[in-house]
Amino acid sequence: MDNSLPLDQWPEPIVRVQSLSESGSSAIPVKYIKPVSERPSLNPDSGTPVHDPTVMPVIDLGGLSGSTAAREATVRAISDACKEWGFFQVVNHGVRLEVMREVVEVWREFFHLPMETKQVYANSPATLEGYGSRLGVQKDAILDWGDYYFFHLLPECIRNKRMWPTLPASLRLHQHFPDLLFLFL
Repeated sequence: MDNSLPLDQWPEPIVRVQSLSESGSSAIPVKYIKPVSERPSLNPDSGTPVHDPTVMPVIDLGGLSGSTAAREATVRAISDACKEWGFFQVVNHGVRLEVMREVVEVWREFFHLPMETKQVYANSPATLEGYGSRLGVQKDAILDWGDYYFFHLLPECIRNKRMWPTLPASLRLHQHFPDLLFLFL
């Protein structure tokens, strides 16, 4: 079952990062090399990331259970991240570590499947949902070095259940993950 639009609808040929990595080549293709100014950097004194507008925001949700000022600062940080980035990473979210590890392992199984199995769920530029190697449709864009799987979980009204992989079998058990997540908290 092929749930996606044809790969030829992308502005340039799609080559999966996994395929490039397994090719044996020692050179990284130019379209994956970001200009120095856009690369993450570390503070040479502390080894910690330098505050940089090109670094994804990290929001500490622990502030939501703090004082009024802490809650307001957290809400403001979420609002700013949504306006400026459209997404963010959260810490202190309350999801148990064993749940996160299980989800990572289940998806690791998916990414270790043969390429032709994953290609059944190839994404398209129309929705970006599914298995992919690029976000966006700009020709000659500098790409991220990674394959991903993107789909909508919530709200349920936009969730495309056909895009949830049927393999590996352990992943099928997680089709109801958004509904079950709160049972694990």
